[in-house]
Formats: sequence, C-alpha cells, structure tokens
Amino acid sequence: MQKSATPSYWSLIWRRFKQNRGARWSFRVFVILLWIAILNPFLVGDVPIYTKTDGESHFPIFKKYLIDLGLAEKTKAYRINSYWHEQKYDQAIYPIIPYSSGYMDKENIHFKSPLGPQNGEGAWHWFGTDQYGRDVAAGILEGVRVALKVGLLSMLIATIIGLFMGGLAGYFGDEGLKLPLLTIVLNVLTFFAAIHFAFISRSYQLSLKDNSGELLKSIAIFIGLFVVTNLFAKGLQKFLNTSKTINIPLDLLVMRLIEVLNSIPKLLLIIVFAAIFSTQSVWPIILIIGFFGWTGIARFFRAELLRVRNMPYIQAARAMGFSDWRILTKHALPNAIGPVMILVAFGIAGAIIAEATLSFLGIGLDGSTQVTWGTLLKNARGAEANWWMAVFPGLAIFLTVLIFNLIGEGLKQAIDAKDI
Repeated sequence: MQKSATPSYWSLIWRRFKQNRGARWSFRVFVILLWIAILNPFLVGDVPIYTKTDGESHFPIFKKYLIDLGLAEKTKAYRINSYWHEQKYDQAIYPIIPYSSGYMDKENIHFKSPLGPQNGEGAWHWFGTDQYGRDVAAGILEGVRVALKVGLLSMLIATIIGLFMGGLAGYFGDEGLKLPLLTIVLNVLTFFAAIHFAFISRSYQLSLKDNSGELLKSIAIFIGLFVVTNLFAKGLQKFLNTSKTINIPLDLLVMRLIEVLNSIPKLLLIIVFAAIFSTQSVWPIILIIGFFGWTGIARFFRAELLRVRNMPYIQAARAMGFSDWRILTKHALPNAIGPVMILVAFGIAGAIIAEATLSFLGIGLDGSTQVTWGTLLKNARGAEANWWMAVFPGLAIFLTVLIFNLIGEGLKQAIDAKDI
C-alpha cells in the first residue's frame, strides 16, 4: 500500500494562492504582459516580419531581435532600410501594429483621436497619435517591456542586496562574526578603489546610450577587486602569521544604515541620483531603484532569520561542523525567504511607479531614446482636450501596479495561512 506524498511547503503556498481569485487572474495577466514584452517586435514596430524582393525572402525581424539583445550590430543595409514603410517590396508581412513608437506618420500629426477621422492609407491608429504623429498604441506596448524590465530587474537587485545584508545581520548578530584586522583594513581601502575604477573612471563609457555591456563590466570590476583583495588578505594573513581579530557588530551597522536610508524619502533619493547619472539608457534607473529598494527586504529577512537561527535544524547543522555560509544559504535561507516574496511583489509595483514618475518629471528617460508610460504621460501635459494621451498610459500603469499588488496580497494570504 503506497503512502500519499506529503505536499511540499511551496506546493501548499501555490495551492492557497490559486484559491484567491484576484491573485490568480492577476498572475495570468502578468504572464500575458510577460509574453507581450518577449514577443514585442512581432506585435509592434515598422520592421517587417517577412519581406520578398526580387524573388529573395528575408526576415528582418530576427535581425532586430539580435540587435536588441546586443548580439549583432546594425549593418549599412539595415540603416538604409530604417524607414521600412517607404521601401518597395513584392510581398511584406508587418507586425499587428505596423508602427514603432518613434515612427512619425506625417498624415496624422497634431493629435488624431482613435474615434475621429484619420488621414492616409496606412493602418489605423487604435489609440490615436500625438502631436508628431507617433502611434500611442505602439508606445503603450513598447512601454510594457520597459516597465517589466525596470520592475523585475530592479527588484532582483534589491532582493540580492536585501538578502545579503539582512542575512548577515540576522544570522551573525553583533557578536557572531570576527575578522582579522588586516582583512577589514584592506576591504575598506578596496571599497573606495573599486568605486573609483569601476564607476568614476568609467563615467564616459557608462554615459553612452547603449551602455548595458559597459555597466556589466563595471559591476564585474567592482566584484572582482573585492575577490582579489580577500584572496590576497587570506594569503598575507598566513604569511604574517597574525591571529588578531576584531568583532564586527553587523546587526548594529546594518540596522543603522537602514535607519539612515529610511529617514530620507526614497523617491527623493532616487530623483537626486537619477538627475546625477546619465539617463539615456534604462539601466541607470534600474540600478538606482534597486540600490535604494533593499532596506525593507533586509529588515524582513533579518527578522525571519532571528526566528529560525535557533531552530533545532540550524543547531544540528552547526554541531555537524557545517560552515556559516552553507548553513545560511542551504538551511536558513530556504526557510525564511517565503515571506520576503510578498515584499518583492509589492516592490515591483513600486519600481514601476518610480520609473514612470521619473520619466514624467523629465528626470528619467526623456522619450527620445526609449518610450515609457511616464514619457507618454509627460507628452499629455498641455493636451487636455486630447484625452487619449493621458487615459491609455495612465490605465496601463494603473492595471500593471494593481496586478502586482493583488499578487502580493495573494502571497501574503497564502503564506500566513494557518495550515502551512
């Protein structure tokens, strides 16, 4: 007679989550938005999916995919065909909305309503146009990709920092970590050197429009310098044969840092740093939001670790001689991370609002390089009679923030359930 398998912790949470109708439908909408972001070039843009000229077939859309991913560069022929609608093809298949967010329809400038008459023989502008004849629907769909990129990646950064800082504070406390004095001094000096060599000295490269690769290089330099420093410190410690250590009050230091950051309005901090750094690319916005969005996650994770660090399985792992890193990552983290996911869901909604706010104020992306929902709302100022310029971007922001809040509420109810 076979025994029925006991449901795992996460399967119980998923089961409870699906019982929440609002959270369930919100998650489905999120999946749809995710597919819209992934398949964006097939849905909106003036780059043809398929063309046939002089008997030769081409698929320009796949070239655009590679260019967007940074795996290919624009060739001379690709630049010549920038205005795809003006080319002559024997046959061509365009995306569902055959306009990019930057394409200016000269026949429909000066705010064409989605309900009113439109000029020309081109495709209908379902959400109308702005003062330059740019399609609002194209901007809305392209804004989905930017919103999800900002929300998901910034909270990924915030989660990594928050788990690291909260884990150190909650697991080691004020008396659980002792480090050699030499290691502490070298790491402090390396911090200032890493800031200089990774970011300050590379400010020109980071200010370029397509700087995602340069940003990854800077992060790699920053982390690499610390790795080299600690390896050097470990070897030098053995060579000098010194054993003097200093107790590091990690819990005190982390909590004071969190209190300082929380004492300043977070949006104000983001606005100040976004104004300092170049915003031609979305990556600085992602990093800024991520670097200032970790404090709530760190406090929550610290509280969970204070609860679980004296559990019998943690004591058993220590008795078996496991390293602190293994205990923290293999045993404490999986049992304390569940409630953190609630803050992550709410944080994604907050990050989307923060990016839209920055772009609306003209501090984030200005719309000349990349269209976001915030830049669309910015263009709606002074166009009160043209209701579609504010209604559609505002509705997109409202619905996206709403679904992530409902997902967070569903996770909260599922994790706080009595039977889990």
